[in-house]
Amino acid sequence: MYKYVGFLILLTLAFAACNVSNNKNNNFFYYNQPDGIATLDPAFCKNQAMMWPVHQIYNTLVEVDDSLKIKPSIATRWEVSADFLTYTFYLRNDVYFHNNEAFENGLGRKLNAYDVEYSLNRITDKNTASSGAWIFNNRVDSANGFKAINDTVFTVKLVRPFNPILGILSMQYSSIVPKEVVKKYGKDFRNHPCGTGPFEFKYWDEGQALVLTKNTKYFEKDSLGVALPYLDGVQISFGDSRATEFLSFKQGKLDFINDIDPSFKDLVLTKTGKLKNEWSGKMLLHTSPYLNTEYLGIMLDDTKEIAKGSPLLNKKIRQAINYGFDRHKMIFYLRNSLGFAATSGMIPKGLQGFNDSLVIGYNYNPTMAKQLLKEAGFENGKNLAEIKLYTIPAYKDFAEFISKELSNIGIKIKIEEVQKSNLIERASKSEVMFFRGSWIADYPDAENYLTLFYSKNPAPPNYTRFNNATFDAMYETALKETDITKRNTLYQKMDNLVIENAAVVPLWYDMVVHLVQPNIKNFCANAPNLLELRRVKKLLN
Repeated sequence: MYKYVGFLILLTLAFAACNVSNNKNNNFFYYNQPDGIATLDPAFCKNQAMMWPVHQIYNTLVEVDDSLKIKPSIATRWEVSADFLTYTFYLRNDVYFHNNEAFENGLGRKLNAYDVEYSLNRITDKNTASSGAWIFNNRVDSANGFKAINDTVFTVKLVRPFNPILGILSMQYSSIVPKEVVKKYGKDFRNHPCGTGPFEFKYWDEGQALVLTKNTKYFEKDSLGVALPYLDGVQISFGDSRATEFLSFKQGKLDFINDIDPSFKDLVLTKTGKLKNEWSGKMLLHTSPYLNTEYLGIMLDDTKEIAKGSPLLNKKIRQAINYGFDRHKMIFYLRNSLGFAATSGMIPKGLQGFNDSLVIGYNYNPTMAKQLLKEAGFENGKNLAEIKLYTIPAYKDFAEFISKELSNIGIKIKIEEVQKSNLIERASKSEVMFFRGSWIADYPDAENYLTLFYSKNPAPPNYTRFNNATFDAMYETALKETDITKRNTLYQKMDNLVIENAAVVPLWYDMVVHLVQPNIKNFCANAPNLLELRRVKKLLN
């Protein structure tokens, strides 16, 4: 019997592999995930590789639309109390979990508000040890924060007003799971996922293939009343070679590629970020602003041992660094114009609150940089100590570009290359003064970027140890402000404070970049870079 079952699994996988080579003739969507996937349990969904399949399998109370506005999902509507502490959600009554052996007769049952209560409490339960527990810390009432009133009414109670809470409830961490399935599989729920999403779990051969199939009971329909999704399924491969991935895409074995590896960007793109003529008709290039700011961080806590005698504690030197290199040229030559020079603040382009006419950052101005060095007592860099910049291998060429440009105004930079995990650990412990950083929005609110500089926050997220009483007061006021215009004004004032103090060196605001097969329709890049497949259509040969 066991041999027979094993044979069937192998046969299924072989059939799937066969489908990969002929995917133009079936209605599955194929992509590769070179980083691998650690789990399909949303409680541990901490990176993009996991978010993408989790988004297909599960739903959340609310979700983010293409304009980064919160819209209904499982919840049809919500109300906010007069004190802005209680959010009441009214749920759909036609949402069903996928079929699973944990349910009676193996048939997925209807989702209710008690499932929402269980799922969100599970995130904060110490026994779960969820990597997402932080999203509700000091925000949701720990004693009675999540409560089902009846099958279709659910409340969230906050400890203080916090307007971005809807964005947090749209995160994959906040996906709704069925208690009986989690209990049946325990820790093994990671590879026996069950949700209400447009696609349901079929099988997962780790490191080889993950297959999801169409949920025929999915509750959403298009404007004509046609049931979603249009696709029959999704198949993910896990090849770790980006060169092989690109070859598979060229051969039509993959339907899209996320981002363009530096090793072949010049093969595909012009320096202005356009698809080269020879690829016209063979592939499509989709781009969009991405909620990610790439930057260099500067540790500002002068009580730390490593800070003693550091020239980076001098604001004028930090400002000189910001003025001392050409961001536009860097993006043009090193990224083929895929990104936007960060000449404003930390809030990225594409996110509400970004305003480069009100938040004035640093453009290339070597004359100003030299003047600031002179005012700091280091004319032409004389007697200025060498500054060590810590970066990861993938960003070494950017560090070298910046180092060369700064050397022209008298600032000597020594590049120290370390692995990403090591750099994060050392930055968390304030063991590095000058370091490469990146911040991808957890939820679509500018507060998520400004929380990096709130003095009461540890590292992460406050890696720079920025401490400014004016900033803190505005941050706390913004959390309570319900008028979006007034809140954005506060955000912009806070962003200006960070930039004026040169706590960071913004490099670029990132861009989502997809290469897509011409027969894939309704597939669009979006600012959160969330893989959205519900309305994707595949034209078959």
